[in-house]
This record gives sequence, structure tokens and C-alpha cells, in this order.
Amino acid sequence: MSGDEDPRRQELEPRGEEEAIRRVVELAERNLVSDYASVRPVMRAQHAKTYGCVKAEFRVRADVPSHLRHGLFARPRTYDAWVRFSASASPPKPSDSQKDAQGMAIKVMGVEGAKILPGEERESSQDFLLVNYDTFFCRDAVDYAAFATEVVGAPTRRPSWLSGKVRTVLWYFPPPPTHWRTRGFRNLVGVTARRVEDPLTVRYWSQTPFALGPHAVKYSAVPRQSTAALSPSDGTIRDRMARHLADADAAFDFLVQRQADVRTMPVEDATVRWDERRSPFLPVATIHIPAQRFTSPDRIDLDDRLSFTPWHALPEHQPLGGINRVRREVYLRASRLRHEMNGIPSGEPAPSPKSG
Repeated sequence: MSGDEDPRRQELEPRGEEEAIRRVVELAERNLVSDYASVRPVMRAQHAKTYGCVKAEFRVRADVPSHLRHGLFARPRTYDAWVRFSASASPPKPSDSQKDAQGMAIKVMGVEGAKILPGEERESSQDFLLVNYDTFFCRDAVDYAAFATEVVGAPTRRPSWLSGKVRTVLWYFPPPPTHWRTRGFRNLVGVTARRVEDPLTVRYWSQTPFALGPHAVKYSAVPRQSTAALSPSDGTIRDRMARHLADADAAFDFLVQRQADVRTMPVEDATVRWDERRSPFLPVATIHIPAQRFTSPDRIDLDDRLSFTPWHALPEHQPLGGINRVRREVYLRASRLRHEMNGIPSGEPAPSPKSG
């Protein structure tokens, strides 16, 4: 079956999703308050450790295929952007030598048109959130709520030995008759087992699907330079990234993969890999990151104030599927709470990042 019908009509909320999202939001807020009860500043509930927030240009190509010319990609144009590179764990792992999922959050500025989020319709940003693995470790919102409760929530009624990796394995491989979640476990291992030396040389994926006009798509960012120029002995990941950009530019090709079949490329199961042989990723833009210094106090302060969510978006780029519906609520509530606890205003930045 072709994937060219309205992608929003493919969304099917499973029974119990509303309650599942409520549980995830409550858990995220509870953990944020608990983890930072006596610590400031409060860091993000997702992707807490920042390697760097850099100025960039998001250049929409002139040769975008006609069927992908929707929303931001409708015509060639160069936008200013902020790009934040990060590690996933929250609170952050103390050492960069500990493996963790890596993130690339892109905030394209000066994007005209009404946005999706209520109260932010007039904001000028379009966000894309990517991770260094192509699929997610939970199928949908109900799965994610169960994972968050049993694994992240660490109920106190459980014996002390049943912790960490043991809880994770038992959740993915429960006793019969419950089905094993083999694909999700493989994805979790895949995203947390990769070592990164320089975030500017890593490929990233959206993991979850999005609308692109009448299509459902996934995104990817592929570095022009695929190997790190510096060795692991050259300080922290942040140090290596700073040395990379001290006197050299970096660049990524931004790609789109269109859904070719609604059965084998579903929008409601984020653990499924979309087959690149059936539908290859096609370039639609270039992200150019000029040489710069991004470790100044002003830049660090900006990084603390920024909020990223896939729902900072034009309707043509609406996030699809249950995992994105969880993100809509969790990211908004956690961001507001973080800003309140830190005593700093929330909201999108000014249209141009040329200063700072």
C-alpha cells in the first residue's frame, strides 16, 4: 500500500494513551524536582549534557525533488539557525567515556507562517530533533509509559537488587505469556552503545515520523566529515568539538526519507526501521556551521534558555505517532518547570542568531 495518502489519517491512538501520557509527564516532573532539589541550575529532563550550542546556516537546496517541496523546503532559501549537540542521560553521566545516546537539536530561525503549538503560533522557529540512531526503543505512548514507570521510575517497593540493567532486561523480556519486546531492546542497546569522539562527525536521525505536506517522512543529518580529526586523548568531547570549530567549518547534509508503504513503514510504531532500499534518504538542505567560539558565558546562557521540541513546527511538518504525542506534553511541561526552577524566562529567541 502506497504511503502517499494524508499521513495524519494513519495516526491511531491506542487505548490508554491519554493516561499513559499523563503518567510520563508526572514522572518527568517528579524526577526533575527530586534530582535538583538542592542543585542549580536545573538541567533539561532530556539531553541534559550540552557539548555545544553553535550558530549555523540552514540552506534549503534549489534541487529539492518536486514531491518534497512543502513547508520549509518549498523553495530555496538560507535561514539562520542554532544547533545544540548533547548527550541523552538526565542527570548527565559524569564522564564522556561512558557511552550514551547523542542528540542534535536544530532550531531554524525566521520561518514564516503560523506554528502548531497553542500560544506560540506567531513564533518564528522550526525545530528538528535528531539522535545518533535511526529507531526508538519503545513502540508507542503506552509502551513508553510502562518503560518509564518500571525502569526509570524505580518503584521503591522492588527489592534493591532489582535495579538498573536488571529492570531494563526484565521489562523487555518478561516471563510468559507476555510477548518479548526484542526489537525495542535491540534499539535501546544500539543507541546507548555507540562511542562518540566528535559530535560534528556523527550521523543523526529523527527516529520518529513527521508530516511533509501529504507525505509521512523521517529526517537524517549526515556529516560532510565522517571521522573525528582529534583523538580521544584530546580532552572532553566538548574540548574536541571546540578545537574542531576553532579554525575549521563543519557541515551536514539534511535528508528526507518518504514513507513508501504504510504497513512496513508505520507511523505508530517507532521501533520499526524504514527500509532505505525501498525509500532512500534524499537531500533537501545543507547545515553549514562556521568556525566559531561557542564557550563564552553569553553562549552558555543562551543554551540554558533555549527550548527544543518537534512541535515547534509548521503544520506542514506536524509530528506523527504516539512517541511524538508524548513528547508534545513532556517537553512543554518539563521545559516550563525547568525555567521556573531556574528563575529564567521561557520563550523562543529573537529571529536572528548573528549576535551572541
